[in-house]
Amino acid sequence: MSEPQATAEPSATDEALVRAARLGDQEAFREIVDRHGPAMYRYALRLVGDATDAAEATQEAFVSAWRSLSGFAGHSSLRTWLFRLVHRRAADLQRNRRATPIDDGLMSRLTPPAADNPLQTVLDAELLEALQLALNELSWHQRATWLLREVEEMSYEEISIALAMPIGAVRGHLYRGRRTLAERMARWR
Repeated sequence: MSEPQATAEPSATDEALVRAARLGDQEAFREIVDRHGPAMYRYALRLVGDATDAAEATQEAFVSAWRSLSGFAGHSSLRTWLFRLVHRRAADLQRNRRATPIDDGLMSRLTPPAADNPLQTVLDAELLEALQLALNELSWHQRATWLLREVEEMSYEEISIALAMPIGAVRGHLYRGRRTLAERMARWR
């Protein structure tokens, strides 16, 4: 007879983690934080442009999630619900603080690094700077919809739920944001 082989236990679904966390399982909630926290922080950082504010918004969103987990009805995915919470916290921080520019290094992932080409390195840096300036010119909702769609790759329906706005409004903000970015970035085509 052969010995039973150790199998890797599949990771729990979000739904199972929510059920366990509702019963007070802190490890389940920690798994939710580990699974969704990095993307939430990345979104908040791009939205508010400050690492301290982004961390605060993310932390407050998780505190709110823990307190209101019993009210999560599952009408949307857990990810969408969490993004809605972090969006609200980021919006609160933005309203209560002065506008701050987006950090220079945030968009560096959008352009691959140039391989031993100083001219390309300079052009990439200029492109990212121009994109950051153009993003700063967008309205709050346009920037939020653009980031959730283009960077976080959420569907229109997920964005609608996360931002608590009709899909038509999401499409409108995204359209206007893309149009503004296209105008501002025309020289880079």
